[in-house]
Amino acid sequence: MKRKYTLLWSIMLALTLVAAGCKKDSKKPVSERIAKTWTAETVKHGTTTVYTRGGAGNVQEGYSNFRLALSSTGTAAYTEFDKNTFNGTWALEGENTLVLSGLNPAPSGTNGTIKFTISSLEDTKVVLTRIDASVKTGNTINQYTLSNP
Repeated sequence: MKRKYTLLWSIMLALTLVAAGCKKDSKKPVSERIAKTWTAETVKHGTTTVYTRGGAGNVQEGYSNFRLALSSTGTAAYTEFDKNTFNGTWALEGENTLVLSGLNPAPSGTNGTIKFTISSLEDTKVVLTRIDASVKTGNTINQYTLSNP
């Protein structure tokens, strides 16, 4: 009888250890992870890198002013390289598209809405690619690597 209890307790202990060792995916949803204030690390206009934070000879130094503030309440403040700031709301379409809408004043050629594809998202870094061409940058599709220190 003692052997059966020892075997039973050994099996229970083994199952408990296996269950405890299995990690569940505890990643927060994209909507929580992206709700931060982001600044430009690198920016590409088309295939040309025009800005690298701390880089010498940046073609577009103004990106040191770039800021994308996404609050957990859904409001957004978008400051472009020319220091113009646009306020509105943000939302996600699926898990890969960030939409800034109701931007006031409306950025050139946008009707108040700018969409980005989210290429990657980490705790302190996000890569966004603008879906529509930017009038301000010569109708290029821009890619922004942003960081949140």
